[in-house]
Parts: sequence; C-alpha cells; structure tokens
Amino acid sequence: MKGKIESGQLCTVEPVDPAQLAVGDIVLCKVKGQECLHLIKAMQGGRFQIGNNQGRINGWISGNSIFGRCIQVEA
Repeated sequence: MKGKIESGQLCTVEPVDPAQLAVGDIVLCKVKGQECLHLIKAMQGGRFQIGNNQGRINGWISGNSIFGRCIQVEA
C-alpha cells in the first residue's frame, strides 16, 4: 500500500484548533520528542489516536501535541 504522503514530498501545514480536527486528518504532531505527520485514526474526548496509512497505530496524544493540519501535498 502506498502512503498518502511519500518521504521527501513538500507539505503545507496550517495551525488548527484541535476541536476542529476529524478522523482522517493528517496532522503535524510531537511524539516522543520528534515532530512528524500522522493520520488521526480515532478521537476520544480531548485525545487523538494517531497512526499511519498502512494500519499501524502509534498511540494516543493530547491536542497540546498537535501543531497543525496538513492542507496540501505537492505532487
């Protein structure tokens, strides 16, 4: 399965209020000290389950760990 964003592709990220996020959004977040793009897989209260496009679940983070939503990926 091919990812939604391939390594090295240019992405545009905009700031976002965590209350406006939805399952399926791609977000820039901080996990274990590293900033990376992840897919929101589920939401529960103020927590977001993040993972990748190939079915892997990375865990739960709070809205404070999300810095923005990906709005564009250059081809």
